[in-house]
Amino acid sequence: MAFSRKTAPEVVLEGDALTSAMAGIGMNFAVRATKNPNIEDVLLFASIEAMAESDLRVLAILANWFGVHHAWVNADRLTKRLQHHEGERLRAFWSAIAQWKIEDRRFSSLAKLYAGPRIDVLPTGADFQIRRHGEDRRFETTCLRVPANLLRDRPADILSPRELAKRHRTYRWRVMMGPSYRADVWAALEGAPDISAADLARRTYASFATAWQAKRDFAIAS
Repeated sequence: MAFSRKTAPEVVLEGDALTSAMAGIGMNFAVRATKNPNIEDVLLFASIEAMAESDLRVLAILANWFGVHHAWVNADRLTKRLQHHEGERLRAFWSAIAQWKIEDRRFSSLAKLYAGPRIDVLPTGADFQIRRHGEDRRFETTCLRVPANLLRDRPADILSPRELAKRHRTYRWRVMMGPSYRADVWAALEGAPDISAADLARRTYASFATAWQAKRDFAIAS
């Protein structure tokens, strides 16, 4: 049977499972953290919770996390997943995030996901709040209008890169190898060295060739 590359997560993260997964990628919630969750899956489902459900707590910590850790996000994986979502507010959020971090050219395609008029993060009262407090400086030049002081920006809410690298195996390998599918495959092999190349590819959303080559190299290095 021909190998079919996996692109979508099999499990939808929501509720307590989402909160635990967010803690697993370094967002400081008072819950038991999921061990080594897929980073882009967590970011995707957290952003759905933030924008579709207008959860400002999740929105704030998600923006803070991205500000600290964007250099180690697999931009290709995140962009491909978001291209399949039609939600206007979700696409606007990620376009705004990419426009905020415009110096990171890996997110240039993500910045183009939304091309409509600016969207208010608040469903009501945005004009009043912006007149009173101005705009959040992170989003001033983006497609998202966010009043200043709306989203809490506290370093203590997020683990530092050094701390997260100690706790999250895939993140640590991305720091060492760059935010690539190969790094994710290598991390998965460290936890399950006997896994087949096909299962390895499906687990990490990588191509079969990437998984097979990494498995070969891991065996040599081991």
